[in-house]
Amino acid sequence: MEVGDAEEMLRLLDSSISTMKWKLRSSSKRRLKTDILALCTGLRAVIMVDYGGKMPELQDHLYDLLRLMRKEFSILIPLKVMVIEDMIYIVHSKGLAEHALRSLSLQPQLLFVDVEQDPPKMLLDKENIVVLELLTIQKLISSTFSADDVNAESSECKAVDPSSVSEHTASQPFEIVDLSSTVESTQLTLPTLNGWLLGYPVVYLFRKDNAADSLYNLSVKSLNMYKIIVRRKQIPGRESYDEELMSFTVPCDLSLRMEKEPWAKAFLSSMLARFERCRQVWADMRMEAYEFHSQSVVL
Repeated sequence: MEVGDAEEMLRLLDSSISTMKWKLRSSSKRRLKTDILALCTGLRAVIMVDYGGKMPELQDHLYDLLRLMRKEFSILIPLKVMVIEDMIYIVHSKGLAEHALRSLSLQPQLLFVDVEQDPPKMLLDKENIVVLELLTIQKLISSTFSADDVNAESSECKAVDPSSVSEHTASQPFEIVDLSSTVESTQLTLPTLNGWLLGYPVVYLFRKDNAADSLYNLSVKSLNMYKIIVRRKQIPGRESYDEELMSFTVPCDLSLRMEKEPWAKAFLSSMLARFERCRQVWADMRMEAYEFHSQSVVL
């Protein structure tokens, strides 16, 4: 994908939202643009849409938006709407399949923070019921979102050639993927699942049966906030500014060296590797880390 393709796609997003008469705040529209562009350029495989309205209207709006846009821009065809309980996501089907396969092969190694302990600790024993349930869901997601030639480089920033996609393929209805049933009978909590789905290097781990105590243990601890910041290529007539690609927290006691922690450096290195393949669209990427002070817990 070249910068001109990206701008054309985002103009299409604006016009589609207008056609739908979706009353979306400017800040939410800006975030949606960043998220869609991150999915299409391979920087992310999954984004959680916690802005732009409430369910079920939000689900309908996202479905209609992708349905309209994929008719005109074939690179959007791999994007799907996914629902898990009361959470809604947009996923890149091939990117998510590859993310699941990498996780199943333990590349890279995912770190878990056991917040059932006070103070929270990094989990050493991976024979934990929630970890095992997460492994099962990763296998399910891998099969659900498997795509042709899943081992190919899906993160290369290349638009799909419209001539290679039939009009029927681009316009046919696509299903909303509802995976709510996969977590209903498990001890796996949504914060734990989200941490993995959204690509965080460190995931909070606790069971549904002990969720209240675990959240309390976390709420009274100091946290470090980590953010990945990106900037798009500047073009004539549009200002280029910093945009938050993702953010997550880690207890201060477990991240004393901030961005110099080995896992933080490894995570940034992996993100920069993706960024290098998308320099046609993105101009800069960096990590920021600082102590986070809030009454609410950011998972």
